[in-house]
Amino acid sequence: MPRVQLAVIVAAVAGLLVSIYLTVLHYAGSPAACPIGGLVNCELVLTSPYAVVAATTVPTSAAGILWFALTALLWTRRFGWTQVAWSAIGMAVVLYLVFIEIVKLGAICLWCTVAHVLVLLIFLVAVSTRSERAAR
Repeated sequence: MPRVQLAVIVAAVAGLLVSIYLTVLHYAGSPAACPIGGLVNCELVLTSPYAVVAATTVPTSAAGILWFALTALLWTRRFGWTQVAWSAIGMAVVLYLVFIEIVKLGAICLWCTVAHVLVLLIFLVAVSTRSERAAR
């Protein structure tokens, strides 16, 4: 397995663990291990109406579990447009969630930011891998 593939799978597993942690916290009603003052305020973000999928009680972190699990699975396969498209979907969702955090809530969650950075990393690897293969 190429190193790039392995790196993405490791990043996806890390994102999966963060998403599981946030989902467990949601259902347990426990606060995250994170500062709660100023710009960094996990509690504000994780208890906001945006912390759940619209019109449900399902936490957005559960969607993260699904996204990261499927990402890990996709990257065990031969690389193609599927990985690029899937990572682009993840990146679009991350941009929306970061907008919500900064503009609507005025706070960011460190745990969410870790997941967002992992999605960005996976997206950049997918795009650069596609570019490299197209140049051949």
